[in-house]
Amino acid sequence: MQYMDYVYAVFALLAGIGVFLVGCNMLSDNVKALANSKIRSLLNKTSSNRVVGCGIGAVVTAGVQSSSLTTVMVVGLVNSGLMTLHQATSVIMGANIGTTITAQIAALQSFDFAAIAMGFAGIGVFVTIFSKKEKVKNIGNLIAGIGLVFLGLDVMSDSMKIFRESQALLNVLASVNNPLLLVVIGALITALIQSSSAMTTIVISMAGAGITIGGGGNAVLFVILGSNIGTCITALLSSLGTNVNAKRAAVIHLMFNMFGSVIFCILLLCWKNFYVDVLENLFHNPTTEIAMFHTFFNVTCTLLFLPFTKVFVKVSELLVKDGNKKVAKIYLDSRLISTPFAAINAVNKEVSYLLDYSTKTLKISVEGFIAKDESITEKIKENLIKINDISKSVTDYLVKISAHIKTVKEEEEINALYSNLSDIARVGELAENITKYTHKQVEENLIFSDKVKEQLMVMIGKIEEMSDLAKKAVFDGDATLLKEVEAKEDEVDNLRRSLIKDHLARLNAGECRAESSSVFINLVCNLERAGDHIDYVAHSIGRPA
Repeated sequence: MQYMDYVYAVFALLAGIGVFLVGCNMLSDNVKALANSKIRSLLNKTSSNRVVGCGIGAVVTAGVQSSSLTTVMVVGLVNSGLMTLHQATSVIMGANIGTTITAQIAALQSFDFAAIAMGFAGIGVFVTIFSKKEKVKNIGNLIAGIGLVFLGLDVMSDSMKIFRESQALLNVLASVNNPLLLVVIGALITALIQSSSAMTTIVISMAGAGITIGGGGNAVLFVILGSNIGTCITALLSSLGTNVNAKRAAVIHLMFNMFGSVIFCILLLCWKNFYVDVLENLFHNPTTEIAMFHTFFNVTCTLLFLPFTKVFVKVSELLVKDGNKKVAKIYLDSRLISTPFAAINAVNKEVSYLLDYSTKTLKISVEGFIAKDESITEKIKENLIKINDISKSVTDYLVKISAHIKTVKEEEEINALYSNLSDIARVGELAENITKYTHKQVEENLIFSDKVKEQLMVMIGKIEEMSDLAKKAVFDGDATLLKEVEAKEDEVDNLRRSLIKDHLARLNAGECRAESSSVFINLVCNLERAGDHIDYVAHSIGRPA
């Protein structure tokens, strides 16, 4: 056989892998586009129930066709504070079950269905080209993705046939029979291509072409175990630069696959005829045998480890120390940008924090006014710099998300968030205005009664209550809270009218100096405007963007 035949076969293998991965990505992207709200709802339901979390991880991963994608998403959600470490652990375990669907699809290449499925590529492309509706285009791309997956599998399978005729190559593959070396090979190749699905698919294609690894028997199964370890590299890389809990989530993923692989390695070493006694007797087809082992491994490990999620969390805390330092919460995570629903949730959390911070800044300014304390002016300026910096970071983040949005709803949510940033920034600016009134009060030695000071504190208290309700309304998407927000805003408006009316009465009675009027009236009007801006933020969930 000519040397160039092998070169062409290698290129065909690479092309097959490329087509397969493109198909998987198309499946992933369009499943996310079609079921974004469903995926969001699933991830929001990751409660303390381990089984629920595991099921969610399996379903999401089966849909997006990548445990690496799910795990990276989970790392980002933990990093952004949207998911606890306990919740993440069960989701990660479930993701390992969901990812086995790819191997099962790969095993179908030995059936006639594969030839039919490849035709989906052309059908899907035509649907996408001739449709004007975005949802139909997504369906077309999804169908095309299915076709490309099987087309890639077919190309890989054909490329392997030529190697079957090379006795020298078969001898090399057969000679590698050291279990540890086979595990390492599987892990390294998977780490290199960052896809256990692709690695398992290559092994299945080799089996389908009659190429034997390690002389047969359990040898090929050690490669599969290695691929499960190698896939952890993606999550570990994604955890670089994250907070402590996000790093722990990546470590939990590694521990799950490492511990499982060690247990199964011991099983296979002790039961040397496991492949023949179990897999061959049950399934009678090399491709199906490997795919079923991959599924059996992940399901068994999940059943074994799911009751011990707390132990995994505890071990991860021992391995990844926080150094007894307070870890700053960072909600905006670049790992979430390609998944708009998760990224938008992170922005909502950041905006909620920013609203809380701006409201506290406003309260500090009012307390400074009441205490005639001009020293808080510098504190307010520092807070405003932070508010502006966060606003800029959120704006930049939203711009990046916009490149990935697939639905009109997501576009509306992003536009509403832009509007919220403007309203929240205005609350901070009103705090700066109040420091100017404090300066004038001190400079002109203006006097305000204790009763007025008490009423001002009541007013700022109402604004704080509004802010808390608005945060819940926006972050939880709870429109039922809007009536409570409106009621609080009415109370703030009534307080402004009452305060100004009482002040004018005191002024007419000669109990107040005329110089104090402009300061006092402007102050309470500023507080009322702060309430208005907070109300706008709350209503962003119920108004068109």
